[in-house]
Amino acid sequence: MTNRTLRSVLFVAAMALPSTAGHSQTSGQTAMVQPTFAGHFAPYRALPDQPEPGPKAVDLDTFEPPVEAAPAATTLGSGVASYYGKRFHGRRTASGERFDMNGYTAAHRTLPFGSKVLVTNPSTGKSVTVRINDRGPFSRNRTIDLSRAAAKDLGLIARGHGTVELALVD
Repeated sequence: MTNRTLRSVLFVAAMALPSTAGHSQTSGQTAMVQPTFAGHFAPYRALPDQPEPGPKAVDLDTFEPPVEAAPAATTLGSGVASYYGKRFHGRRTASGERFDMNGYTAAHRTLPFGSKVLVTNPSTGKSVTVRINDRGPFSRNRTIDLSRAAAKDLGLIARGHGTVELALVD
């Protein structure tokens, strides 16, 4: 009951107050600015015109950036690649890091750890760059052991091995 009474009183008060209670009566006049307020600001100065470009400036609208060449690679030859995956996932490699079958890594008998090798499947033309982090393969007819992810990208998963071309990336 008190809510209804309170609402009624507020409604009557709202109707009784003039509709311009929040507005000044002199809305057509401009506000007076006190001179001390404006004195706190520095005078406005227009910005200078932009300088003209110098004689050696390059027009970026007509500039064609040079195409970057692919990183130089030293051909190592070709051989048979195989892959290792699930059984070795998480185990330590010869370099001491854990083997990740989903990473782009490989095992090679002689290349230094950390070397980057571009491995290309000549039958498909697909290539991946792997980092050497392990020793192997220990089968004499194999040249490199790839991680499962690298072998999948090259299309070697179905057969388990395949002929590849190797190039050392500088």
